[in-house]
This record gives sequence, C-alpha cells and structure tokens, in this order.
Amino acid sequence: MATPKRGIRFQESVYRAHNPEWAWDPLSGAGAKLHGGRFNRRGQPALYTSLDVLVAVREASPLGAPFHPLTLCEYRVDCMNIFDTRDSKAMRREKVSRGELECPSWNQEMLDGQVPASHQLADRLIARGYAGMVVRSFALGAGPEDMNLVLWKWTKRRPHKVTLFDPDHRLPRDDSSWRE
Repeated sequence: MATPKRGIRFQESVYRAHNPEWAWDPLSGAGAKLHGGRFNRRGQPALYTSLDVLVAVREASPLGAPFHPLTLCEYRVDCMNIFDTRDSKAMRREKVSRGELECPSWNQEMLDGQVPASHQLADRLIARGYAGMVVRSFALGAGPEDMNLVLWKWTKRRPHKVTLFDPDHRLPRDDSSWRE
C-alpha cells in the first residue's frame, strides 16, 4: 500500500554551509548520519539546509565560537511531502509540540544514550510519510523568521528532487584532496 501524500510541495532554493571536507559530496547527508543532529538519529541520513544564506552560515558557525572554514552551497529543491511547522493546522493535526522542536538538550541527551524528543518527532514524521520539514532555526542569535529545511529523503528526481547549483563545476569531484 502506497504512503498517502502528506505535507506541502516545497519549491525553493536553499543553502547549506558545511565542513569543506564534504565539498566533494555535498548531497550525501553523511555527516548528519555519522554524528546525528537535532532532527536525526545517528545512522539516519539528513540534509540540513536553510532558507536564507546567512541562516546557513549561522547554523554552521555558532556565535561566540571561532569561525571555521566553510563551503557554502545553493540547492534547488522540488520536494513533496514536507511538513511545515509554520502551519498551525498541520502542527495540531500531527500533534507536534514546540518542546519537541526546540528540544534544547537534544545533543546531551543523544550523547547520554537517550532518545531526545526531537528525534522521536522526526521518527514519527518519517513513519507518517514526510520527506522532511520546514522548521525554525534554533542556532544562537536566530530569530523566529529564520527557517531551515531538514530533509530525510531526497533524490535527483521528483517527488523528492534536490540538485546542487554548481554550473561552473567549482566543487571537487572526489575526496582525493583530503587523503594524505
């Protein structure tokens, strides 16, 4: 039985500032899979992006911390089944609480072997057929209008299409520059 269509169709450009080590594979979600994130357990790939380029930089370089080198990329997204936390009806329908979204201690809970509320939320939304969600940024200094798109399912084709914008092929094609 096919999973029913849920959520919105998201068609926008999004941005991601990430560790340059992954510049050769910016669509992998491997870093999030390896380390886990606010909305994904270790072992679950996720692509964390932002709707604004400055939000992407803020997400990758927390205020007050030294500014590490970043690779900044733009992605073109045309993805179905996105949960939109800006929609209060959707929030009620899926019984999503602000506490599950904010989950300020998610990282420590994850390190302590617990399952944070934000991971439980992601698990629940994935099981309900969502490919990702639009959610506010909780990075230090972010405002209520600063939004991210977190994807759990993405491919090169619709209905979960994500493409990297790199028309001049500036990014490396393999990880050879990181092998020494």
